[in-house]
Parts: sequence; C-alpha cells; structure tokens
Amino acid sequence: MGQLIKTFNDGSYLEYDRGSFDDWCVYLTKPDGNRKPPRDMDYFNQLKELARKYGVEKVYWDYVEVYKITGKEVHNSELNVITEISETYAPEDILLVDTIFSILYMAMIAEERKRNTRLGKRIKRLGIHKLLLENCSVPEAANFMRGMGWRDIDALCRERGF
Repeated sequence: MGQLIKTFNDGSYLEYDRGSFDDWCVYLTKPDGNRKPPRDMDYFNQLKELARKYGVEKVYWDYVEVYKITGKEVHNSELNVITEISETYAPEDILLVDTIFSILYMAMIAEERKRNTRLGKRIKRLGIHKLLLENCSVPEAANFMRGMGWRDIDALCRERGF
C-alpha cells in the first residue's frame, strides 16, 4: 500500500504509490478491492458526461478552481475545497465529482513534482481545455499531445492563457 491521500464515503480511496516512473502514481481502490491507476480516457469520459448534464462552463471552471489551488504538495484544506465543489452537484453525482477532481488534483501534483518539468500541471489543463471548451472527442483530447515536444505544448498552453 502507498501513501493514502483521500478516503470517500463509499469506502473507496486514493493513494500515491510506485508507478513506472516514480512514486507519484495515483491509484484508486474501489470498495471491492479493485485497485488501479485511473486513465485519462476514463475520467475524460466521465467529465464529458458531467458537462452534458451540468454544462461545459460549470465543469470546466470548477476544474480551474482545483487547478488554481494545486501546488507541489497535498494539503487537506485543498482536498476539502474539492469536496465542497463536488457538493454543488446533484446528490447522485457528488461522489463521482469528488473522485474525479481529487484524481486530477493528485495527478497535477505529480506533474508539478516531475524532475525538470517545464509544463507541470498545465499539461492536464490543456487536455481538459481541449476536451470541454474545444469539444474534442475523449480519445483526441487524451492523446493529442503524444509525441509533441514541450515547447509546442507550452505554446498551446500560452495561446489559451495558462
């Protein structure tokens, strides 16, 4: 077991553990014990569904609130803000939103902690910007940066104001 970060009211939890590159791989363990690192495709699909239900603007700008508070360290106060944001959704979606935004928070921290990173958490924001505001398909948004150099990605982020 890795470093436990957040437990949800259904018994599922998030932790950091060893991945293929470092000790900052995010893992989600479900109440049935199924443990795996969430993939962009998985939570991008869920974000698309939430955007259909609540509107692209709400989901994107709620994500940006999480983006703004994300640094290089996990803070319980920030995890609590994510839970508060999730509570602005319908009761049946609170757990899902809390889980997705917490995964993104942890993934952005991992990006910020990468050695010699030039992009940090902006790489996640670009993917979500493409997905929601630019209405790209889930596979397109999840994969469009593959093989791209950091300078090109940096330019795309700057064009979008982050």
